[in-house]
Amino acid sequence: MGILNLNPDPPPPKARTPAAGGNPSPQTAGVGDGPGDAASPVPGQPTKPLVSDPVATLKFKPRVLEVLATVFDPEIPVNIYELGLIYDVVVDADHAVRVMMTLTAPNCPAAQILPGEVKTKVAAVEGVTDASVEVVWEPAWTPERMSDAAKLQLGML
Repeated sequence: MGILNLNPDPPPPKARTPAAGGNPSPQTAGVGDGPGDAASPVPGQPTKPLVSDPVATLKFKPRVLEVLATVFDPEIPVNIYELGLIYDVVVDADHAVRVMMTLTAPNCPAAQILPGEVKTKVAAVEGVTDASVEVVWEPAWTPERMSDAAKLQLGML
């Protein structure tokens, strides 16, 4: 596996404000948050709150980030962590994990694949009791979010 830059973390995503009825804003979509859900984002789908636990986060976040570094955008030969698509990883006291991520564009063809793959791989981390993915669109992804390793790999440095 290549170099995994665990610090500094990318800036956190813009805070969401629930719309009427408690649903997240249209800029977000949950994957893995409800019964019978598909592996693709569903706009407006409610997400359950996850309260970060510092001890569980210290234990699981590095392992989750290692797994995320094995997920590649099918159109770009760089993993999604180095691309800057991962905005946050939250782990609660019960070892449930929520990954907040974005895509390079809202109409990205990988939108049907990447969130499901992220959920599956995070759920397979030993000790994780539940995994969910929240696709967010704010802040929007830009090439500046990529690590130097990703830029070098893509010939941008």
